[in-house]
Amino acid sequence: MNIKKKHFKIIAQNKKANYDYFINEKYEAGISLYGTEVKSIRLGKINLKDSYVSFKTGEALIIGMHISPYEKGNIWVVDPRRIRKLLLNKKEINSIIGKTTKTGFSVIPLKIYFSGAYIKLEIGLCIGKKKYDKRHVIAEREAKIRINRALSFKE
Repeated sequence: MNIKKKHFKIIAQNKKANYDYFINEKYEAGISLYGTEVKSIRLGKINLKDSYVSFKTGEALIIGMHISPYEKGNIWVVDPRRIRKLLLNKKEINSIIGKTTKTGFSVIPLKIYFSGAYIKLEIGLCIGKKKYDKRHVIAEREAKIRINRALSFKE
């Protein structure tokens, strides 16, 4: 059987999401975009910061994602912060909605990337970290840095 390898090229990541949230599950979703938005994404002019996923009438929508207008675009340039539809299966949408309403999860975009010729968005089912959790992560990271420095001086 011939299995095609998918080529992934990460365009943008939401690094603050890993700092602010515990990520429990990840989903891959397509995005409904216009032509000039795709060209702008190819140039890397996208920002996932302060964006989130909302559910209305059985559809997943991403709110707050900023795609800068394409400079060489035509007159059909759209609003950079418009609400965009995510392309997920009905079963996945119902599963995510059930988990967010029962247990208090948030749905946050983690990264956007090319999967072959398609633009995909990785969303995560997340729980917010408390202030002491964030301090603990910082302390662990600093301890690892100190250990690596001590080992490099001995050699």
